[in-house]
Amino acid sequence: MTARSAVRRYMLVTFLTWLPMGLMLPVMVLLMTERGLSLAQIGLCVTVFSLVTIGLELPTGGLADVLGRRVLLAASAVFTLAALILLAVSTTLWMFLVTGVIKGVARALSSGPATAWYVDTLHELEGRDADLRPGLARGGVMESVALAAGVLVGGFAPLLIPPGGVVASGVLVPLSAPPLMGAVAAGVLLVVALVALPEPAHRHRSLGSVLRDVPATIGEGVRLAVAGPVLRRLMLATAGAGVALTAVELLTPGRLAELAGTAEQGSTAYAVVAALGFAGSAAGSALAPGVARMAGGPAGGSVRGAVAGTLLTALSVGALAATAGLTGSAGLVSAGVAYVVLFAGLSVAGLLCLEMTHNAVGAAQRTTITSTGSLAIQSGGALSNLVFGALATGAGTAAAWWTAAVMILASALVFVRMPVASRPRPAMVQEGSGRPASGPVARPQ
Repeated sequence: MTARSAVRRYMLVTFLTWLPMGLMLPVMVLLMTERGLSLAQIGLCVTVFSLVTIGLELPTGGLADVLGRRVLLAASAVFTLAALILLAVSTTLWMFLVTGVIKGVARALSSGPATAWYVDTLHELEGRDADLRPGLARGGVMESVALAAGVLVGGFAPLLIPPGGVVASGVLVPLSAPPLMGAVAAGVLLVVALVALPEPAHRHRSLGSVLRDVPATIGEGVRLAVAGPVLRRLMLATAGAGVALTAVELLTPGRLAELAGTAEQGSTAYAVVAALGFAGSAAGSALAPGVARMAGGPAGGSVRGAVAGTLLTALSVGALAATAGLTGSAGLVSAGVAYVVLFAGLSVAGLLCLEMTHNAVGAAQRTTITSTGSLAIQSGGALSNLVFGALATGAGTAAAWWTAAVMILASALVFVRMPVASRPRPAMVQEGSGRPASGPVARPQ
């Protein structure tokens, strides 16, 4: 395998991992609303998803570091397929809560393995000094492309279902079509993950040794994330990104449905606005390496670039709040512009934080640390779902967005006097264990 083929495989798997979510995204909140759930109940369902993801992030990340990346991605595809089928037919709060649990399992399983596979493969091919930015940027672009394509297809699909058609009968409604399409995409991911991500042969290990190593790997990952001066700050910054995503994903669909007039037209309006946002995300991922170079040296430039992205994100959420009173075309246009800038800022900050994270750890804890980052983003989202849902109900959407903007702006403070992570040295391997004797540490320079 060459570095170029590794990038192509990473891009393909990244696209297929995020396509089901893109298909589901424009209709999820509206489908729950059509089934009679209130905004507070919808926030509860999303919070359950976040809590399940939080609870499983580190165990599944540790399992990936022990068993390999491909197995976890395949399992994630299976759970995604099941969750989206159930979402399409759910009619009660309890069914949506179960869907949230299954989606949480799928999200935790998919958090990090593909990126860890690419980084490990590139290090094996080109050494520890390999430049991660170009490949990670292409992966970020494919994530955004998948989400943009997914929301466009998922947003317009309900309008193409004929009244009284097969999909519109029984428990299935036009809004059920996108989740079913996402289930098909998850099935394709299952096949591709099994054949496109070859891993070095693992030494045969008993179930007992696997179970013993997972907690040890988790413990080492937690120690690094809590004790490391770089990783600790990066986890806080990632939680701020969770606040930003929750602020727009929970509140925007309902607002656009009000502007459009119906749930189906609202899903289409949200699809267009979200697609514009994901186009901004793709641009941000592509521009992130250049932003870091313009900001300074390889390490310092990443820190300053992440600050710029975070500030841009906060300003964009503030713009959503400031224009929340607009109606008609003006409201739709303002939301679209804010989305483009918001997701561009998120992608710049997110990709540079991801680079700093991978430079601070070694292969033995790579997926575990990536899962810790996903845990941080889900933690920020879980808290925000409850707070923003209640705040929007009691004080209005604009108040929730202003609160989110202030929280995101405050998260930029974690980059002040940010230590720089040194590239970890290859770890010594204990004889017969297959695991590093000790994990790399991040230290200030």
